[in-house]
Amino acid sequence: MLLVLVQFDSVAQCAMCRTTVESTISNGRSNIATGLNTGILYLLSAPYLLVGAIAFLWFRQSKKEQQERIARFKIRQKVSQILGQ
Repeated sequence: MLLVLVQFDSVAQCAMCRTTVESTISNGRSNIATGLNTGILYLLSAPYLLVGAIAFLWFRQSKKEQQERIARFKIRQKVSQILGQ
């Protein structure tokens, strides 16, 4: 949680990518840098989407199991009330 809240600058590009970006920015063209940053964000989003999908499916499955347990409990209560009378 601390890593999520604390922000710091980091350089996470390979040397060749960094050189290409620096040379194109110094020439006044930033389209390559923008494309590279967009690609990095695209690749970064895939693991988060995968974890989110797994969490959603897990939550939905546990919700179904909980509803089944509640239904069985209510049936047991009705049966015990009928047999008790």
